[in-house]
Amino acid sequence: MRLSRKQWTLLGAGVVVLGIPGAWLLARTPDEADASVVALVKKGEFKVTVTTSGELRALKFVQINVPQNAQQANQYQMKISSIVPEGTVVKAGDIVAELDRSGIASRASDVSLALQKAQAVWEQAMLDSTLNLSKAREDMRTMELTLEEKKLAKEQSVYEAPTVRRQAEIDLEKAQRALAQAKMDYKTRTEQAQAKMREVGADRDRQKNLLAVVQDVMANFTIRAPAPGMVTYVKEWNGKKKVSGSQVGAWEPAVATLPDLTQMESITYVNEIDVRKIAVGQPAVLTLDSDPSKRLKGKVTSVANMGEQRPNQDSKVFEVRVIIEEPDTTLRPGMTTGNAIETLSIKDAVYVPLEAVSSEAGIPIVFKQSGGRVVKQEVATGAMNDDEVVIAQGVAEGERVLLSPPADKEKLELVRLPGSTAAPSAGGDTAVGARPIPPAGAPARKP
Repeated sequence: MRLSRKQWTLLGAGVVVLGIPGAWLLARTPDEADASVVALVKKGEFKVTVTTSGELRALKFVQINVPQNAQQANQYQMKISSIVPEGTVVKAGDIVAELDRSGIASRASDVSLALQKAQAVWEQAMLDSTLNLSKAREDMRTMELTLEEKKLAKEQSVYEAPTVRRQAEIDLEKAQRALAQAKMDYKTRTEQAQAKMREVGADRDRQKNLLAVVQDVMANFTIRAPAPGMVTYVKEWNGKKKVSGSQVGAWEPAVATLPDLTQMESITYVNEIDVRKIAVGQPAVLTLDSDPSKRLKGKVTSVANMGEQRPNQDSKVFEVRVIIEEPDTTLRPGMTTGNAIETLSIKDAVYVPLEAVSSEAGIPIVFKQSGGRVVKQEVATGAMNDDEVVIAQGVAEGERVLLSPPADKEKLELVRLPGSTAAPSAGGDTAVGARPIPPAGAPARKP
């Protein structure tokens, strides 16, 4: 089929139009073709932060405890039967909670019965002592009369035979000795009675004092606020709050707290890898889950020396406390916080995204664009954070690096750093003299 001149003209114009995009694609520079995977080398302040979640707590607070003498009443574990809602503002003396009285009531009943028994024993001992001493006194009176009779008999025996006189003297001596012995026995019996009364009296007094303690503890099972403030629930060892039905006792006596809202701190837990970066005095920025737009300045005040196993966590963690430096009346205990702790700050650092740095035979490298071509460049790395890494040597501010290796990376020749003595390792380990990328979570190092 033969085409007319007009058809040939239209066909030629179409070829020219379709050829323009193809020519533009061929004429594009590598910078334009790879714009989506290229990043600029930046220079400026470089910060390394450890970010964790925490919970607000008052730096100072008044603790509301169970009665201090509860152990004396044999009350080691008590149950909260009712407690005011968390956040309730109370005045000194207001009722905060009620403890279950079933156990203490049973204890009071037992002590009351023991007191009654001790009182009965005391009364019985008193009656026995009175009876025994009364009989002893009567016996001594009888002996005194007998002694008087023996004296009369001796006086009358003056005119009798010598044997009768001697017998009268013997009878008188016996009566005197019997009376003397009875007086000594009476003194001993009196001391025995007094000792017995002290013994049973001490037991009675002990039971009486114990009953007074039990009754006092029972009265204090109505827990009142020792000071004005806002009631805040405390947590048990497993992280759950103590509410109605929870157990309190000698080892965990706190029922609730009254926090001082003018000074707050965030309690957070850092894993055992990142805790090595954190030190007392480091600055921090805190955010609130309830108000993400609010940013609060803080400072690390303590780092635990010993790790602990927290619920729902596989690894050991260390408690870190961050104090909020600026008072804020809107803060409340228990609010969830985000804590960005600044562990390192470097001024005028040259850095690139983490994705731009890779390792080849243990040598850290980047792929940078130079004059329309890609160069495989050895670099010396420094500190790193979650997104970027410091480059001490190998690239300069404003240069462009690829965020992923090019397809022909194996064909590119490695450009070594001046004076580099690092030799590629066959096993992929870092060679001596090279500065590799620190593994994820390792402490940041200054370049």
